[in-house]
Parts: sequence; structure tokens; C-alpha cells
Amino acid sequence: MKGTLFMALLASALLGLAVPSLAQAPRQDAIWARSTAGQPITLDGVLDEPAWAKAESWNIRYRANNGDPGSGWKDEAGIAAKDGTNATVKFLVNHDQLYIAVIVPDSSVGGSADFNRFDGLLMALKDHRDPGATIHGPVEYFYSWWHPEDSAPTAPGKKPGFRGYWSTNSDTIPRTPADSMAWDAATRVRGGTSNTDSSPDSGYTVELRIDVGLMGYTPSAAAGDTIEWNLSIYDCDWLWPPLARFSANRSWWQQPWGNQMYYDEVKILARPSVTINSGAVPVIGPDVRIPTAGGYAAPTIDGFLTEPVWNTTQHFDMRYGDFDLRSTYPGVMKWRAGQYQAPVNGGLAAVIDPGDATIHWFFKDDSLYIGFDVRDQVVQTHPLFDRWDGFIVTIQDTSRTNADHVLDSRRLGFHVGTGGSVIADDYLPFLKDTLLGAKLGLKLKPGTVVDTVGSTPDQGYTAELMVNLRKLGFPHPIGGKPLWIGIDMLDGDSFLPITDSYGTRTWWGREYENECCPAQAYLDPTFFVTAVEGENGPLLGRASLLGNYPNPFRLFTMLKYTLPEAANVTLEVFDLQGRTITRRSLGLISAGTRQTPFARSGLSTGLYLYRLELRNPATGATAGMLSGKMMVLK
Repeated sequence: MKGTLFMALLASALLGLAVPSLAQAPRQDAIWARSTAGQPITLDGVLDEPAWAKAESWNIRYRANNGDPGSGWKDEAGIAAKDGTNATVKFLVNHDQLYIAVIVPDSSVGGSADFNRFDGLLMALKDHRDPGATIHGPVEYFYSWWHPEDSAPTAPGKKPGFRGYWSTNSDTIPRTPADSMAWDAATRVRGGTSNTDSSPDSGYTVELRIDVGLMGYTPSAAAGDTIEWNLSIYDCDWLWPPLARFSANRSWWQQPWGNQMYYDEVKILARPSVTINSGAVPVIGPDVRIPTAGGYAAPTIDGFLTEPVWNTTQHFDMRYGDFDLRSTYPGVMKWRAGQYQAPVNGGLAAVIDPGDATIHWFFKDDSLYIGFDVRDQVVQTHPLFDRWDGFIVTIQDTSRTNADHVLDSRRLGFHVGTGGSVIADDYLPFLKDTLLGAKLGLKLKPGTVVDTVGSTPDQGYTAELMVNLRKLGFPHPIGGKPLWIGIDMLDGDSFLPITDSYGTRTWWGREYENECCPAQAYLDPTFFVTAVEGENGPLLGRASLLGNYPNPFRLFTMLKYTLPEAANVTLEVFDLQGRTITRRSLGLISAGTRQTPFARSGLSTGLYLYRLELRNPATGATAGMLSGKMMVLK
């Protein structure tokens, strides 16, 4: 069983609510909602409360880049709008109530029974009610002039309706008091009447309130919260006779839908101390910072993580089923991490060896370097994707947009092949072999055999990936630029009987390309690779044994230890009479907190002693001995 490994994202790399030292450009996917400092907001569609004048705001325009990486637009009717969206969105909070104002200039306001033929707002909140959920998906909030129950043209002056969550999804069935308490809105049409073009309108204003506390958010807590939200503005013009100028389109901020997980999301930050009276809002930092290698030499991409830079750079852990680990991820990354178990042979077997890896990264010159240290007792190759061992790295290509006018993302995948070879997948072969913009290497750890029977425990594998970001549209120098990235770990384990086999995916940021939500990593030219952080701060100058887990055990256990520097490690196991039960070379192990699997392999019930012998890789001299005890049960 894979044990718990410390996730060491350096504290300075976590989401910074105030990071004035960063030279990073302001984020386009995050905004503050100031507290009203107790001043009430009345929902009447008139923004006459003084707090609205001090609220932070964002502009959403038709056929414009409203913020990378996920904003876009679309002509729903295939006709370019003659009166395109140019809306202003404002944010406030009062306790756990989020207030949103949307001011939309528009010369033709209204809607119909037909989808996409209406004006209005489609929004989503990510659900934070269950911290232990596998995937924290979206909850839809839909407020618009779409009235699908109308059998005739929508009546002039008819108001927008509520659909989605906390609604009856009906124009004829009234909303309940609980629905209205959960979220409510009021709208004023300016200059005319909705659902008729007999006289021109000048636009509409929405004043909207959402009780985000009902969805698990706590902006009123002292530390505040980050609300995961998105907005799509529908714009239908001149739907009523005459139809010569008709058009229908939508423009969105980060994500177009309310019930899907496309592209990205808006992070709305709120904290009681950030009020309409507190001055400038704090700078919103990146999710993580990626260090520059500085004077370190670039590693040889051969799959070994033995160069000094790998031993000292920033790293974090990924592990299937470890919700405690996920809770330590920075910012909203703890909510955006997820996992999935694919059916194998028509069922779901118990995951006895969860996917478990440490990810290292840095950048040098124009290239991003990622190291993968995978602990896996069953390394395999298999024709089915759901049973691969490998990774998918997704990176936004800043030079390319898709059909939704959103920055496209590239899927750079690889998996273990026969005999421990590495197979590049998706866009990676083209990037590597045609554009000469990537390098890839993979090596099996000592004692690891690639098979699909799981008869003997493996140790896992290591891999290295180098990506020249200039080939993905990044300008030179890449330092000082944002990088939108997701990492997805694939872990297939096969056993006899075959019904015990399974396949899992565990992701950090997002599972696949063009999905929500990639991490914003800042390629920080002022953040240099330094000493690795250990479980209790910087690694000390001596090795230490951290025990084994589980202990006692029946089938497998993990021996956990810390190395201050790389060493050749040998494992020895003894019975209580001092007889050697097994002796196995683990090979060269890099510095840091490490794990080694051990299977009982026919051992009878009882207490056993083990020892890890450490030798200097350059001289062969003994560098240390670590001893412990383990108990084997029936």
C-alpha cells in the first residue's frame, strides 16, 4: 500500500493574496468582491447604494478577449451582431451574500421560447458543500428572458425568469421562499420595453444576490474565501418584427456554460477586511510559482532524476484517494484536484495500490522541465487507455485559439511501454519530433518489471519532460509570464485474478485539455531553485527513518525515509534470530522524502527487523544506516 508522502509546495509559491514583489501582470481570471461594511443592498435593479460606486468591476465585450485563459464569444445565429455586448459587472459581499450587478447597454432587450434567442445571464458556482467529494462540479444559476413555456411570442414587458438550481424551472409555478432566499434578482429595462422593438431600448441593469454560504463558501470568515464562478451574457437583438437586423450571440468570462466544466472560471476573492472603505485591494497572486534554475545546468533528459537541480527544486505530491493531501493544495487547487476510477472488466475493484507521485519542476532559458517520481508496485503497459501508467500534461498554447475564440490547450501525454520504454501520446510526438520542441525520458526503478499480472511488487519509475514553451506561443524570455497547466496521473494496476485489476486517474488543476480549471503558474525569474523543503522545514544534514505504513501489514507496506543528498540504498530484512531474509539494492535514490515498497513474499506472521544501508554514490563509502521494525499479520 502506498503510504502518505508530504506535499511540499514551497510556502512562497502558494496563492498570494498580497504579493507586491511579483512583476506578474494582473490576473484576468480573478477579482475582489469588497465587503459593504454592513451597508445593506436592496434588490431593485437600481444601483443607487453608495457601495456600488466603490465595487470592483470587469468589462465583458463582444468579439474581444475578456480575459485569458478561458474567455470567448460565439455568434449563436451565425450572424455578426450589429449591437454587440459591452457590459460592466460589479461585485460586493455582505456576510455570506454575494451581490453582482450587471449593466448592459442594449438597443433591443428581450427573449423568446427558443434557446439562444434571448438576453440574460448564465452563471455557475462550483459546489463546496462536501470537501471530500471526488469532483466539485458546477451548480447552474440561469436568469434570462428565455421562456420555453411560451406558446406565442413573449409578451412585451415580461420579466426575466429563474432557472437552474434553487428554482422551479417554470414560468407558471412560483419559486419557493427558500429558492428566493438562496438567490434572487431584480432587473430594470432602460429606455424602452422588453420583448418589443416598437421603440428602441437603451439597455438593462441586473442587481443579483446569491447566498454562497448555502454552497459551502465562507467569505465572512476572518480568512475569507474564494468563490468559483463564471458568467456568460446572452445577447439577442431585433428578434421582433421587422427581423432584418436580427442576431444572437453570447460573450463569456472564463466559461460559457452553467452545468459543464469548460475552459476556466472566475475566482471571486472576499475577506471581511477588504471593504469599500479599505483602500486599494490586495494584489491577487498566481496559484503557484515555478522557480528558475539559475546557475544549475540543464538536466540530461534520460528519465533519471539524479542531477542536482532535481534534488533541490520545488515539488508537490499527487495521490489517488488522499483527500488530506488535496486539502493542502494552494488556493482553489484543493477543489479543482480530482480523481476517477475507470470500470475494468465491467466492475470496480478495490484500489489497493493508489497512484502516488511527486512532481518536480523548474524553468531554464525558454524551456519548462518537469520530473515525475512515481511510486508504483504494479508498473504495466496495456492497450487500453484506462489501464495505462503515465501522465497527461496540458498547457495553454498562447498562439492559438479554438472555435470558441478561447486560447487552445495542448495535450502532452506519455505512458509506459514494453520493457520500460516510453511512448509519447497526443500532441507530444509532433512537438517532440517535428517541431523539436520537447524531450522525454523514462526509467524503471530497480527491481521493477513491466507486466500485467502483479505477482511481485515493483518500485515504480521516474520520467523527465522538457517543453520549449516558445513552440507553444510564449515570447522570449518566458520568465515573467503566466503558464496555465494541468497534470493528470494515469495508474493502471493488473492482478491475477483479472477481476482484481483497476485503472485510476488523479489530476491536479484539470483532467484534460480545454477543461476547467488549469492552475495559473507564474514563471518567476526572481524565484530561484533552492533547498528542498522537508516535512518539518528544510532537510537536515543527516538521513532519517520515518517508519513504515501500514504497520502491522498483511500484503504490502511502505518504508519511508529522508535523504539529505542522493545515495545508493540497499534494503535488508532480518528475522529475530538475525538471519537475513532478503537483501535488495534499491539503486541511486535522490534527496528528499522517499518511499520503498516491501511485500511479505511468503513471510510468516511475526516481527521482522529491516535496515537501509546508504552509500556515497561517488566513493562507495557508507553514509549511514537506518533501522526499523515491521510486523506481518495473517
